[in-house]
Amino acid sequence: MALVQVDFFSEKLMRTVTINAIIPVDKKLNQPNKKFKTLYLLHGIFGNYTDWVCGTRIQRWAQDHDLAVIMPSGENKFYVDNENSHEYYSQFIGEELVSITRAMFPLSQRREDTFIAGLSMGGYGAIINGLKYYQTFGYIAALSSALLIDTFINAEDGDDVPYMYKRSYLTSVFGDLHKLKGSDKDYKALIQNMAIKDVPAIYMACGTDDSLIKENRDYRDFLLQQRINVTYEEGPGAHEWDFWDRYIERVLEWLPLDEKNEGLSSGHIE
Repeated sequence: MALVQVDFFSEKLMRTVTINAIIPVDKKLNQPNKKFKTLYLLHGIFGNYTDWVCGTRIQRWAQDHDLAVIMPSGENKFYVDNENSHEYYSQFIGEELVSITRAMFPLSQRREDTFIAGLSMGGYGAIINGLKYYQTFGYIAALSSALLIDTFINAEDGDDVPYMYKRSYLTSVFGDLHKLKGSDKDYKALIQNMAIKDVPAIYMACGTDDSLIKENRDYRDFLLQQRINVTYEEGPGAHEWDFWDRYIERVLEWLPLDEKNEGLSSGHIE
């Protein structure tokens, strides 16, 4: 198993970016032609490319399932394109990052082997980019997703308003908030504008004490009404790493991964 930090120049973001990549290279020693199934894993607000490795046991579970995991930074930009700031995070995630990592590492190029997931802001980003780039991603997993565009549209500024809910901040991320509904940043509109057969399989989970549970239940109900293939789970927990650590393992159990096969490591000595 290799944990690799990579710096490369992104044309979509016009700067050098850093990613973490988990690559189960020990499994290739006996299978030199093996192409890995791949999970593009997005962090939440205030986080970066190190969050998932620091906050969960994703490295251990990826090794056991021969899974490559690519973890970029989304800063606090919700993984969307913003023409005004010339920051194209959606194109970065859905196009550029996939192309570059496939050139760097032995990753499968098949849709059914390519997955996208995230938590909170990253759950939102996984949903919208998994839907936008459905020809690339066959599976979407979203934990405690920040499905808040109805709230964002009516946001206001003020000293008592938290940073991530200020209208000025949200406008800097999404552009004109009045144009959010019906756009490619609208997770319901994206579904309504797609053929059912094109929608990737979707997994959602949220903690029963999470402040976002109402929005996650609402989107689950919407997907069911649209006859979309969605697996939805709830469990004890709030908006916290203990919940995401447990449920990222549930995500891997849901994905069509290789049968568990423990490799040699400091945690697997026999």
